[in-house]
This record gives sequence, structure tokens and C-alpha cells, in this order.
Amino acid sequence: MHIEIKNLYVSVKEKEILKNLNLNINEGEIHAIMGPNGTGKSTLSKVIMGYPDFNIKGKILANNTLINDLTIDERSRLGIFLVYQNPISISGLTSSELIKASVDTKGHKSLYEFALEVEKDMQKLEMPKEMLHRSFNVGFSGGERKKNEILQVLMLKPKFIILDELDSGLDVDSLKIVCLNLNKYLQENPDTSVLIITHYTRVLEYIKPDFVHKMNNGTIVESGDYSLAKEIEKNGYQSFSITEE
Repeated sequence: MHIEIKNLYVSVKEKEILKNLNLNINEGEIHAIMGPNGTGKSTLSKVIMGYPDFNIKGKILANNTLINDLTIDERSRLGIFLVYQNPISISGLTSSELIKASVDTKGHKSLYEFALEVEKDMQKLEMPKEMLHRSFNVGFSGGERKKNEILQVLMLKPKFIILDELDSGLDVDSLKIVCLNLNKYLQENPDTSVLIITHYTRVLEYIKPDFVHKMNNGTIVESGDYSLAKEIEKNGYQSFSITEE
């Protein structure tokens, strides 16, 4: 999926968070945005996904079609998926029920087809079967919640994936498992594009970006290849002024 953001300004009430942000992600590309806390990275992910809490000026396009007025559900149906930094929990709704309902909107799989596919994908992620029949993310560890998010990716097969602080809550082994599965998915679906939002290079060592963008004070201030991420890792963000996100 091709995602283009043009002259984006975002505010909440009278507080401006994003300022004249421009970003072009071509089909099949992996982009990473790095920046200190409070610079607007997570706000950008929510705005692309269609959260209604923001005042927006500028354009967000998916495959050259303006999506500013589309709801979260409508954007999801286009193939946009946000892997949350802190995935929510839902009591009384099992992971199986939620994923099955979502998959049905895309492929109308039979219960048998769904069961086979979800069991296969859970094995890849080293998830115990009983997790599927527990309330969605209720009582799950941080790593289990992230694996549950990636399970949805494998089942729903989105065309544009936003990874917001993917490594948050993941131990070393779980991060490796999650990233290996994401890389395999991207190899099998080469038209899928990705936006990685992160503070650190740890996740980028597994999922190599084509482009890295340095963000500060609500906008992108520098772009480059993977070497820019290594420069940030070496020099840090000391030279940046920090605003609230």
C-alpha cells in the first residue's frame, strides 16, 4: 500500500502536536521514525489510523485516495493495521471471537478454515492454544499481548502496518519470534508497507528499514538510510528540545 502524508498539522484543543509533517511510503517499503519522548510519534500513528480526538489539517492518502474522513473501521477494511504500544484488553470477548469476526469481514472463512489457520499461526508465534479462548488480552503479559497483535496481522493480512514501539514489553526471545514472523509475512506479501515507530535500534536490527526519519517537535527534521539509526544510537537525542506528545 502506498501511504502519503502531505503538510499535516495536528492539534488537540489548542495544543499543536504535529507541524507541517510530510511523509511518502511507497508500496513494499519499510520506514522507521525515531525521536525522543513527546515529539509526536504515537500521535502520528493514531492520526493515520483515524482516531477522532484530533483536529487535522493536511492530507492523508492511501493508494492516492484521500482518507481523512474515513473512520478507524473503514481504514482497517482498506488494510491499515496499528500494532499498539500498549494493546488494550476486553473482558467477556475471547481472542478467538474477536479475530474470527475480523477475518470474516475480509475472507468469509468457515469455522474449520479459521481454526486451522489460527492454530498454525499461533504455533509460529509459540503461543499456547488456551490463550485463544481467554478474554482478549485480560491477564496477558506484555509479551503475550504483543504476540496477540502479531497473530491478528498474520490472520488479517493488512497492506500497511504501523508498529508503535513494538519492542515495548517484549523480552529478547519474544522480540526475535515476533520479528521473524513479521519478516516472513513481508516476504510473502511484498506489496505490504510498514511504518516502525521506535526510540531504539533494537527492533530495527531485526526488521531492516529502507528509510529512517528523525523526528522532533512534531515534524521530520532529517531522513536517511539505516546508517541514520546507528548515528542516533551513537549520539542520542541530546540536541533535541522536547515537547509533550
